[in-house]
Amino acid sequence: MDPKARYRQAMEALYLACIVISGAALIVITLIIPLGVFMRYVMNSPLSWPEPASVLMMVMFSFLGGAAVDRANVHIAVEALVKAVGPGARRALQWAADACMIAITLFMVGYGGHLCQALWHQSIAEFPGLSVGLTYMPIPIGGAITLLFILERLWVGPLPESSIV
Repeated sequence: MDPKARYRQAMEALYLACIVISGAALIVITLIIPLGVFMRYVMNSPLSWPEPASVLMMVMFSFLGGAAVDRANVHIAVEALVKAVGPGARRALQWAADACMIAITLFMVGYGGHLCQALWHQSIAEFPGLSVGLTYMPIPIGGAITLLFILERLWVGPLPESSIV
């Protein structure tokens, strides 16, 4: 198997992992928020952890799900300008967009990693055993995964329409 095919296969596995983890985070949010509401208003015994837990799940959902959405090219995009220009300008706009996304992902990896490192020894009040730095790990991880997906598109080519889950 050639290197491009192996890379595409690895990115497909990473893409599916992002979808599964993001979906699981969304399911957890869907389950714990009603539990918090039930405990507060029906049982008159509020829980302190559902809201911060759902925020942590939303961070994971956002950054890993965002990487998957970028790979599948199903994100919200303004296409009027791209469709209004010729093929040469369209390629230039795509390269400019990819360059901007590479800069953003490098920022996420660099500064997100620095944020995680700076907050590693702090804990969350509701989860004393959980490091704040660990909870921010989806930022640099999501940036790195998005960068891998961009490199896939640039090196191997865009995904065929039939391969998008």
